[in-house]
Amino acid sequence: MFSRSHTAQKFLLERSSKSLRVLMAEEGSEKENGGSASMDSMESRWVYEDVWESEIDDRLADGGATEEGNFPRMDSDDEDIAEQKLIRTGPHIDSFDVEVLEVPGAQRNDIEDVTMGRRLILAFQTLGVVFGDVGTSPLYTFSVMFSKAPVSGNEDILGALSLVLYTLILFPLIKYVLIVLWANDNGEGGTFALYSLICRHAKVSLLPNRLPSDTRIFSFRLKVPSPELERSLKLMERLEASLFLKKLILMLVLAATSMVIAGGVVTPAMSVISAVDGLKIGVSGIKQDHVVMISVAFLIILFSVQKYGTSKVGLVVGPALFIWFCSLGGIGIYNLLKYDTMVLRAFNPVHIYYFFKRNSTKAWYSLGGCLLCATGSEAMFADLCYFSVRSVQLTFMFLVLPCLLLGYLGQAAYLMENHADTTQAFFSSIPSGAFWPVFLIANVAALIASRTMTTATFSCIKQSTALGCFPRLKIIHTSRKFMGQIYIPVMNWFLLVLTLILVCTISSIYEIGNAY
Repeated sequence: MFSRSHTAQKFLLERSSKSLRVLMAEEGSEKENGGSASMDSMESRWVYEDVWESEIDDRLADGGATEEGNFPRMDSDDEDIAEQKLIRTGPHIDSFDVEVLEVPGAQRNDIEDVTMGRRLILAFQTLGVVFGDVGTSPLYTFSVMFSKAPVSGNEDILGALSLVLYTLILFPLIKYVLIVLWANDNGEGGTFALYSLICRHAKVSLLPNRLPSDTRIFSFRLKVPSPELERSLKLMERLEASLFLKKLILMLVLAATSMVIAGGVVTPAMSVISAVDGLKIGVSGIKQDHVVMISVAFLIILFSVQKYGTSKVGLVVGPALFIWFCSLGGIGIYNLLKYDTMVLRAFNPVHIYYFFKRNSTKAWYSLGGCLLCATGSEAMFADLCYFSVRSVQLTFMFLVLPCLLLGYLGQAAYLMENHADTTQAFFSSIPSGAFWPVFLIANVAALIASRTMTTATFSCIKQSTALGCFPRLKIIHTSRKFMGQIYIPVMNWFLLVLTLILVCTISSIYEIGNAY
């Protein structure tokens, strides 16, 4: 006497050896040029299945077959005339489609396949990791600009404001958020990620990091010829044939990465000193030496908590940056309504022309200070391995950029009636009743901003190490979910030492701004 499970297994084995027939239905149409029929690997297939087999599956699922005799039997003659029905199967994914990541929904990066709630959390964390530097630029941008080109009239303020507004629109928004962020290497950002992406599609690498199997994959083509592809192939052939262009690309990559690392040294010094320097407005007895000592203490604390990881620190400092951006926008609206709404005319770019016409050489010097308003923009791309593209874009367009624009407009409105306060434009424009709360949150934001380029430096070092351009260092992964979130102890303390040397030797924000 066989048990129920043994009987079912025996019958299923017999059925699979005798009666299982699956016939693929021909699908697809002939191409217009007379080619053979083609089938998209992602389309569903139609197959024939015996009706009696599907009935058996239903009975097994319902528990109706309890004995061996309850299963329907078919003679060998009946098998040939068994009734069949046409069913639709799931999509068939071809291995080449997976290889080239052209399958819709294929997981390119773990961080991209997240829910909406997780994206909101990531967007909140980006405030504390990615946008700290560009968010604290209102602390010093106008002060550095007007130290090079002193204000002689309201037209100078409008011209400088117009420069700042269009710098923010052109560089962070159009260049990085709308264009460069999409040129990532499977979720990795930064200069070396771009170089690796180019080397994967063209034989331009001078680094010994190409495997023999890459040549076979490189020779495989799936794209249909088009004018865009032809132009790309011509450019690729020109790059592959020129040794000079190969060397030039590599040198540009190394130089750009070096400047990002240098930004990891200058940014903490610039942000912290500019924030602590506000004590001179609130307390008359504060000297520059006191500002330096407080800045050194803040920097040591800052680099000491770096080891706790991006996710933990990002969640802790995210609310602080959110309050900072809200304060920046609120102060801007207050100053606009109180002083002069005519600064909105700065959205007319003709004031930039008038600014350069009046100040000539001094205007070009102040242009270096204007670029400070976009400091940290490169961190949006370099820190892309920590977050998703969508989280960075949403946070910048709907929170960071509007608050920055309002902050600069408010400072300009205040300066229209207070030309003498250009040396401390931000702290002088704060309403007296809100000075100390804003001063406190500004210092917290400056400390957070210092982490922005530090994390970007970690990402660049990891990528350069992978390509053999940097010595191997100990890399600690601070997240179990996202491989891009890392911490490099040696680089962390190296950046701290260089930052402290810079703060102690060059304590003026104007000179540090020139270095930047």
